[in-house]
Amino acid sequence: MNVITGRHPVIEALKSGTLIEKILISKSTHGEAIHTIRMLARERNILCTDVQAEKLSKYTDSQTTQGVLAVLGEKIYCEVDDIIAVAEQRNEKPFILIFDEIEDPHNLGALIRSAVCVGAHGGIIPKHNAASVTETVAKTSAGASIHFPIAKVTNIAQTIDELKELGVWIVGTDVAAPKPFTQIDYTMALAIVVGNEGRGMRRLVKDKCDFLVSIPMRGTMDSFNASVAGALLMYEVFRQR
Repeated sequence: MNVITGRHPVIEALKSGTLIEKILISKSTHGEAIHTIRMLARERNILCTDVQAEKLSKYTDSQTTQGVLAVLGEKIYCEVDDIIAVAEQRNEKPFILIFDEIEDPHNLGALIRSAVCVGAHGGIIPKHNAASVTETVAKTSAGASIHFPIAKVTNIAQTIDELKELGVWIVGTDVAAPKPFTQIDYTMALAIVVGNEGRGMRRLVKDKCDFLVSIPMRGTMDSFNASVAGALLMYEVFRQR
């Protein structure tokens, strides 16, 4: 069963119009956020049920429900064209994230949260060998994943080709790239590829990038965490735009 736990993520889900079947609230839980959840649920005619705290554990393995849990359907994924349409509606050049086999849901959630913070228009994930939008992703993203447009595609490389036909430039990171990530123009229509936590981008995906950039660093580690590297590039896009 797909659920969202935590007060802020549940509030975000309610505000964004996410399909919610019901909300369970621990009888011992009170406060302004809980009042807001009840009010928003009432406006949308969503049943709120007060339960014993231990009942929440039957729905989730999370130890940090904050006394509230929303039962909902699967994340509704969109098409790549829908993400382009979001950019057009904002009268902005597309700013897209491509998550190339990100496996850790915590990393995916953190990346989505950063993407929303910098105004990205949407993300693209593969159907296989990658994390989907789950409770953990929703929790880590502080609810941002609920209303962030995400397309789930069969073939990332083919999708990149389709984006290029639409005039979107593709940027990826490579520790061996001679040009630092701060030295290219991000004001154009673009998609940033964030590779797998251990393997990085797949070779075919890397070969399709228009630009490869590196992130200067020092110390004994050879790379940043995937969500940190992605956030650095995303913020540079935001800064330039």
